[in-house]
Amino acid sequence: MSRVSLGFLLYMNSPIAVPKYDAEGKEAGEVQLPDVFRVPVRRDLIHRVFMSEFTAALQPKGRDPMAGKRTTAVSLGIHHGLARVPRIRGSTRARLAPFVRGGRRAFPPTAEKKIKEEVNRTERILGTMSALAATAVPELVRDRGHVFSASATPIILDSSVLEAVKRTSDARELLSKIGVYSDIERAYEGTRIRAGKGKMRGRRYVTPVSILFIVDDISSPFARSVRGFPGVDVVEPQLVSVLELAPGGEPGRLTVITSNALSALAERFKVGGELS
Repeated sequence: MSRVSLGFLLYMNSPIAVPKYDAEGKEAGEVQLPDVFRVPVRRDLIHRVFMSEFTAALQPKGRDPMAGKRTTAVSLGIHHGLARVPRIRGSTRARLAPFVRGGRRAFPPTAEKKIKEEVNRTERILGTMSALAATAVPELVRDRGHVFSASATPIILDSSVLEAVKRTSDARELLSKIGVYSDIERAYEGTRIRAGKGKMRGRRYVTPVSILFIVDDISSPFARSVRGFPGVDVVEPQLVSVLELAPGGEPGRLTVITSNALSALAERFKVGGELS
């Protein structure tokens, strides 16, 4: 597999230290964030990578090439006192033309139309790193609309929380103590019925985006207890992408990371060396 050198990146001089919380919601020391959290935040690159990953899930849509053309209609020609549009044999009913009832479409959508934005591998990696670094800038997180009272972002939890917190009520109490549960309440209060026909097609409700949990085991009791909160996403560090880190292409999502997941992110995005 080819390797991409990331040593040319420029980042802030001083390392970022944030508090780490235990299962009781108390500070259990500080942890220094990996170098990936000091990568410059590139909004243009984040948006481009988001559009690439978002459009990759779109299904091509096209029309039957023969739609509206399965007819015996032909033009009657001139000297009949009628417009020269194709008409069904034995009658004067118009067919086949784009502007008549039951006719073909003038410019139908084709399955060959390019609907996916392509980015190269280096752009995708740098865009993901930049979106991850944006979670460590509290000003960006607040500008995105998140509500929290924590002193620093992202929120780091000790990995013992994954087994210690087993009930949703315990998870609610823990998130309240570390000062981020107010954002889940914001998502709950902002949930509304969708405008338009989407409400009849399985998309009845629209819920604002809330906290992103990056945990090293999505099957753990803690992960199962928080995934039911409105607007919440739970993902593993090996699979986190711009779709979760910057929904809509806007960087600065409120993020909670376990300590083991933080180490996995540092291993995945080695800044200053080479990344496979």
